[in-house]
Amino acid sequence: MQDYIQERVLEICQYILDTKSTVREVAKNFGVSKSTVHKDITERLPQINPERANEIKKILNQNKAERHIRGGEATRQKYSKETSDSSQD
Repeated sequence: MQDYIQERVLEICQYILDTKSTVREVAKNFGVSKSTVHKDITERLPQINPERANEIKKILNQNKAERHIRGGEATRQKYSKETSDSSQD
């Protein structure tokens, strides 16, 4: 594995541990694709640091369990904004 990839994997790992961010948020922050983040976390990190990989896996599982809540909240905000915009007309 090339050095810059290994550095990115470790930076992503630390960022997720610090912020408990989703894969989408991490991808946007680091300027890489969601697929790259996912591959870094699920395939490359266990080779580099298996203990950290287990910690990250717990966070990702928690984010996965909560995603339906975030999606519902985003939809609610979208429609409440549209309603408030149309009432101003």
